[in-house]
Formats: sequence, C-alpha cells, structure tokens
Amino acid sequence: MSDVIVAPSTRDLEDLSRDLVDWMLSRMPGASDIRIDNLEYPRGAGQSHETILFDAHWREGGEAIYQGFVVRFKPVSFIMFPDDLWDQQIEVMQVFHADGRIPVAKVWWKEDDTSILGGKFYVMEKKIGRVPVSVPPYAMSGWFFDSTPEQRHKAWRQGVEAMARLHTMPVDRLQFLKGPTAGADQGLPQEWDKWTRYVDWVNADGEIPILKPAHAKLEATMPSHTAPGLVWGDCRIGNMMFDANYDLLAVMDWEQATLGGSLNDLGWWITLGEMMHGESGFAGKRLEGMGTRQDTIDLWQGITGQSVEGLEWYEDFMALKTCLMSIRMGRMRGQEPLIDEASMRKRLKMD
Repeated sequence: MSDVIVAPSTRDLEDLSRDLVDWMLSRMPGASDIRIDNLEYPRGAGQSHETILFDAHWREGGEAIYQGFVVRFKPVSFIMFPDDLWDQQIEVMQVFHADGRIPVAKVWWKEDDTSILGGKFYVMEKKIGRVPVSVPPYAMSGWFFDSTPEQRHKAWRQGVEAMARLHTMPVDRLQFLKGPTAGADQGLPQEWDKWTRYVDWVNADGEIPILKPAHAKLEATMPSHTAPGLVWGDCRIGNMMFDANYDLLAVMDWEQATLGGSLNDLGWWITLGEMMHGESGFAGKRLEGMGTRQDTIDLWQGITGQSVEGLEWYEDFMALKTCLMSIRMGRMRGQEPLIDEASMRKRLKMD
C-alpha cells in the first residue's frame, strides 16, 4: 500500500487520543478503562475528508472488549462540493448497513458538537483489508498491481456486482437524498442541477472558458428519458476494500450520494476505470484481469435489469464532473488548474 498521506489536514494524534477517550466515556456510560492506540491516517486515499483509524479497548459488564474504529471529520475549510451532504452520507451508510445487500461499515456514533474535536464527526467500525489506492495509481504499483490477473478479476467482478446491487435499492427508502432545489428532487434533473451549480461555483469569474460551452453542449444533448435511482457518487474500485482472498469487505465514501439516477455511477465506474487501468490509462495498457467497458455493462445489466440507453452521454458528463473536481482540488491545494481543453472539445464533439 502507498506510504503517502493524502488527507486534507492532519492533527496531533496524542491529543486526539485523549479527547476520544473522554468522549467515548460519555457515549458509553457503562464502560471503564478505555484505552486507545494505533491511531493512523490511511495511506494513498482519503483526500476530501480527514479520516483517522484507531483501536479501542475497554471493559463493560465484566468483559474485556476490543473494537477497531474510524473517525471521519466534516470538512471545515477543505470543501470539495457546494452541497452539504454530511448528514445524508451518514444516513445512507446506516440504511445500507441495515439492509445488507452490500457490505458497508457500521456507524457507531455521530457527533454534532463542534467543541469536542473542533468540528462535526462520526465514528464507524474499522474493516481490516486493502484498498486499490489512487496515489500511486494501483495499475502501476502496489499490492493490486502485484496480484495475479485471476485475483484482480475476482475483485473487479465483486466490485461491479456490488455497484449493481446498490442500484437495486428502492428509492422510497432513500428520500432523504432528494435534491436541495425545487424541481430537482430526483432522477437526472437532480444530478444535472447539482453539477450545474458546481460549474457556477468554480467558474463564477469565467476564468476557465471551456466550462460554459462544455456544459451547454451536454445540456443540448441530454437524454430525453430519466428515471430515479441512487447515485453512490465516487463510484470506483478505489473506494472499495478487499480481504486477503480478494472478497469485498466494504463499499466506502458516500459524500456525493444523490437520487440522480444509476447511469451516473455506471458512467463514472467505466470512465474512471479506463483512465486508471484501461488501454488509455496511466500504464498505457489494460491491467490484466480488469473487465472491459462491455464486460462491466453486461455484468451490471444482468443484476439490475436496467437499460443503458444514453450511457455514452453519462460518460461525457463524468468527464465534465472530474474536470470540475480537479479544478476545485487544485485551487484548494494552491495549484493552477490543469485543463486539457483539446481533449474536452474532442470528447464532447465541440469542434
């Protein structure tokens, strides 16, 4: 696994340990002798939220108890998205954990009192496994790169199957994900509304000229049909954890969840997958064992039974989304945005 910490901010872990002990005592009045150790930041992942892993030991009811935890903080200054979906990401995790159709970590506690640790946070169970990280890219080095094609295929297949199963969740159980603006409660209008506001957010001064015509081209070619359905958001194998047998342990990172329609996720998985491990990706050739675009579509449709009509448009939409996120991330890190205008024009057939 990568040795790179990519968290947006870090803190003194000894101070955090003491504060967590006091806070956990207030949350578990029947517990005593709480001890916290092994605090660490994840490596190669977790760029948008400060996330810290730790182990806790305590006594309760005459028994010694151990539990691994993860504390995840609400961003205060490092804000990737204009919409605040903090409470919604926690709730969607709770729904899926209780439902069981995909593996999602149990949320133990949510804390809104910002005076305790300097901001809102939640604590969930820690899963012990490995993640195909983005820094450095999993297609170029690390445990996933060193795996056999058969092992990688097993992980890829389980990842696509989990993505498909989460898209079978009835939307009436997820109504807390309705859009924040009138007329965009769910379906493609919600997702389009969200990212239209993102364009305005990062390009208020018109500094990046390609964004306005790219957005207009997508709007003019938008599919006429739409249907409600869950959008996981950052839908990729890099937000999944696997055990030593390459079985899926957890689906992670729900900060972009909406009811904007499942083809947003399928387009995201395919496009980012090709970027990370496809022929045109970082390594310059397909990482053996990873399925193709058509493999992904076939497997996903076999589980969801949903149409993929208009999928190419969603793949183009995903290109705009990642461009916007790259701009925002670069600005927060004090870097000039790297925009490949020629590629954007070619992809959207703007010339």
